[in-house]
Amino acid sequence: MQCCLELAAKGLGNVAPNPMVGCVIVCDGEIVAEGYHEQYGSGHAEPNAIKQVSDAILKKSTLYVTLEPCSHHGKTPPCADLIISKGIKKVVIGNLDSNPLVSGRGIQKLKEAGIDVEHGILDKECRALNKRFFTFHEKKRPYIILKWAQTQDGFISRIPLPENKEDNWITGKESKAIVHQWRGEEQAILIGYNTALVDNPLLTTRLVEGKNPVRLIIDKNLDLPHNLNVFNNDAKTIVFNSMKGSDDDNIRYVRIDFQNMIQEILNECYVLNISSVIIEGGTKTINEFIQKNTWDEARIFVNPHETFEHGIAAPVISFNQSVPNQIGDDLLYIITNL
Repeated sequence: MQCCLELAAKGLGNVAPNPMVGCVIVCDGEIVAEGYHEQYGSGHAEPNAIKQVSDAILKKSTLYVTLEPCSHHGKTPPCADLIISKGIKKVVIGNLDSNPLVSGRGIQKLKEAGIDVEHGILDKECRALNKRFFTFHEKKRPYIILKWAQTQDGFISRIPLPENKEDNWITGKESKAIVHQWRGEEQAILIGYNTALVDNPLLTTRLVEGKNPVRLIIDKNLDLPHNLNVFNNDAKTIVFNSMKGSDDDNIRYVRIDFQNMIQEILNECYVLNISSVIIEGGTKTINEFIQKNTWDEARIFVNPHETFEHGIAAPVISFNQSVPNQIGDDLLYIITNL
């Protein structure tokens, strides 16, 4: 199962909103095939492994998989049906699938076909791997990651803003590269009006190899100028506003009720099948999620050598008891909201 987990993790950033799944097939104590879900819409882990093995070998093999085999027709046929058709006698599973389209039906199918099924193996580790998937189906919202960088004295920006943007940078090049890697691992990235207008970010993965996330922008009155980088063609952009709902090339306008802004955004993300969002907005936007206690993880960079003395204060989450990771000259704190 540990091997399955390592295989599954290779799908990070490529399979969402599907889960990451890994599979190995064992015959006479030896692994004879490995497979994982590589790309959304492509073959699942089980058929990717099964196709490597002859039917004769499969009939005396055990199949290990991190997540309950699917039992429904989606972009691919049911994996449970394929396992049954190949005569595999035993299946060992990490997690049950909380997707209501599966949710125990895959295991039921296998058992009804006479297959010996064992589940709950490395359950905690398998669940941690697919934290985005389980949050999406169980809480009906995307997995929310808050991210910001702050100085040693607790500021995210100088006031007034310096003419040279580099004078306002807090983290080093190593931290910037990691942030771009993170962007490629999540389905969407969200910022507020002020960040879009003042920082004019691209919100892409340009420093690493990886897909660009969908850009989510909060612009209540549609005041942002359209020459900003977030409206270019590098990625799809969704604008949450109070004025209109329509599509314009790669820009989608989604009208929401700003009296209940956070929940409305989360609801729309759920409808749009967005299972994870990294929030890179300013203090105001991030604090909205903190105050609603609607976040799952916070990733906080601290430059221990930089002080601004005054400026825009960073969001407040207790993290001083956490052990940071050293990223170049920066410290990275990762906090989970259990």
